Amino acid sequence: MTVTAAVVATLVLVAISGVQVAAAAGRPVGRFVWGGQHEVLPHRLRVGSAVSVVIYAGMAIVLIARATGRHGAFGVITWVLVGYFALGVVMNALSRSRSERLAMTPACAVLSGCSVLVALGA
Repeated sequence: MTVTAAVVATLVLVAISGVQVAAAAGRPVGRFVWGGQHEVLPHRLRVGSAVSVVIYAGMAIVLIARATGRHGAFGVITWVLVGYFALGVVMNALSRSRSERLAMTPACAVLSGCSVLVALGA
Protein backbone atom coordinates (compact mmCIF):
# COMPACT_ATOMS: atom_id res chain seq x y z
CA MET A 1 0.00 0.00 0.00
CA THR A 2 2.89 2.36 0.77
CA VAL A 3 4.38 2.04 -2.70
CA THR A 4 0.94 2.53 -4.27
CA ALA A 5 0.46 5.73 -2.24
CA ALA A 6 3.88 6.99 -3.37
CA VAL A 7 3.05 6.22 -7.01
CA VAL A 8 -0.33 8.00 -6.76
CA ALA A 9 1.35 11.01 -5.15
CA THR A 10 3.99 11.01 -7.89
CA LEU A 11 1.31 10.98 -10.59
CA VAL A 12 -0.44 13.94 -8.94
CA LEU A 13 2.89 15.77 -8.71
CA VAL A 14 3.50 15.07 -12.41
CA ALA A 15 0.07 16.51 -13.26
CA ILE A 16 0.67 19.61 -11.16
CA SER A 17 4.11 19.93 -12.74
CA GLY A 18 2.47 19.95 -16.16
CA VAL A 19 0.37 22.94 -15.13
CA GLN A 20 3.45 24.67 -13.72
CA VAL A 21 5.44 24.01 -16.91
CA ALA A 22 2.61 25.51 -18.95
CA ALA A 23 2.48 28.51 -16.61
CA ALA A 24 6.26 28.96 -16.81
CA ALA A 25 6.03 28.85 -20.59
CA GLY A 26 3.53 31.72 -20.60
CA ARG A 27 0.43 29.68 -21.35
CA PRO A 28 -2.86 31.10 -20.01
CA VAL A 29 -3.21 28.77 -17.01
CA GLY A 30 -2.39 31.24 -14.27
CA ARG A 31 -5.84 30.90 -12.75
CA PHE A 32 -4.72 27.51 -11.38
CA VAL A 33 -1.51 28.65 -9.67
CA TRP A 34 -0.06 31.37 -7.45
CA GLY A 35 -3.43 32.57 -6.20
CA GLY A 36 -4.97 32.74 -9.65
CA GLN A 37 -4.53 36.50 -10.00
CA HIS A 38 -2.90 36.35 -13.44
CA GLU A 39 -4.12 34.40 -16.46
CA VAL A 40 -0.60 34.65 -17.91
CA LEU A 41 2.01 34.82 -15.18
CA PRO A 42 4.48 37.71 -14.93
CA HIS A 43 8.17 36.82 -15.26
CA ARG A 44 8.90 36.38 -11.54
CA LEU A 45 6.03 33.92 -11.10
CA ARG A 46 7.07 32.05 -14.25
CA VAL A 47 10.46 31.53 -12.63
CA GLY A 48 8.67 30.38 -9.48
CA SER A 49 6.67 27.88 -11.52
CA ALA A 50 9.85 26.50 -13.09
CA VAL A 51 11.46 26.13 -9.67
CA SER A 52 8.30 24.42 -8.40
CA VAL A 53 8.70 21.67 -10.98
CA VAL A 54 12.17 20.87 -9.63
CA ILE A 55 10.85 20.89 -6.06
CA TYR A 56 7.96 18.57 -7.03
CA ALA A 57 10.47 16.14 -8.54
CA GLY A 58 12.39 16.16 -5.26
CA MET A 59 9.18 15.53 -3.34
CA ALA A 60 8.38 12.53 -5.54
CA ILE A 61 11.88 11.15 -5.03
CA VAL A 62 11.53 11.45 -1.25
CA LEU A 63 8.14 9.72 -1.21
CA ILE A 64 9.29 6.89 -3.45
CA ALA A 65 12.51 6.42 -1.47
CA ARG A 66 10.60 6.28 1.82
CA ALA A 67 7.99 3.92 0.37
CA THR A 68 10.67 1.53 -0.82
CA GLY A 69 12.20 1.19 2.61
CA ARG A 70 14.64 4.05 3.00
CA HIS A 71 14.50 5.53 6.48
CA GLY A 72 16.56 8.14 8.29
CA ALA A 73 16.27 11.56 6.71
CA PHE A 74 13.63 10.32 4.25
CA GLY A 75 11.33 9.53 7.16
CA VAL A 76 11.70 13.00 8.64
CA ILE A 77 11.34 14.74 5.28
CA THR A 78 8.22 12.71 4.53
CA TRP A 79 6.61 14.07 7.69
CA VAL A 80 7.60 17.58 6.60
CA LEU A 81 5.81 16.88 3.31
CA VAL A 82 2.73 15.73 5.22
CA GLY A 83 2.60 19.14 6.91
CA TYR A 84 3.35 20.99 3.68
CA PHE A 85 0.57 19.22 1.77
CA ALA A 86 -1.90 19.67 4.64
CA LEU A 87 -1.12 23.39 4.64
CA GLY A 88 -1.58 23.33 0.85
CA VAL A 89 -5.11 21.98 1.29
CA VAL A 90 -5.99 24.90 3.55
CA MET A 91 -4.27 27.57 1.45
CA ASN A 92 -5.78 26.37 -1.83
CA ALA A 93 -9.23 26.06 -0.24
CA LEU A 94 -8.93 29.73 0.77
CA SER A 95 -7.76 30.91 -2.67
CA ARG A 96 -9.75 33.68 -4.30
CA SER A 97 -9.39 31.79 -7.57
CA ARG A 98 -12.29 29.38 -8.08
CA SER A 99 -10.20 27.39 -10.57
CA GLU A 100 -7.38 26.99 -8.08
CA ARG A 101 -9.78 25.99 -5.31
CA LEU A 102 -11.49 23.37 -7.47
CA ALA A 103 -8.32 21.85 -8.95
CA MET A 104 -5.55 22.29 -6.43
CA THR A 105 -7.43 21.69 -3.16
CA PRO A 106 -8.32 18.10 -4.06
CA ALA A 107 -4.85 17.56 -5.53
CA CYS A 108 -3.26 18.66 -2.25
CA ALA A 109 -5.73 16.52 -0.29
CA VAL A 110 -4.65 13.45 -2.28
CA LEU A 111 -0.99 14.39 -1.77
CA SER A 112 -1.59 14.86 1.94
CA GLY A 113 -3.32 11.51 2.34
CA CYS A 114 -0.75 9.64 0.29
CA SER A 115 2.15 11.22 2.15
CA VAL A 116 0.59 10.22 5.50
CA LEU A 117 0.37 6.62 4.29
CA VAL A 118 3.97 6.72 3.12
CA ALA A 119 5.16 8.34 6.36
CA LEU A 120 3.37 5.73 8.46
CA GLY A 121 4.65 2.91 6.28
CA ALA A 122 1.06 1.71 5.87
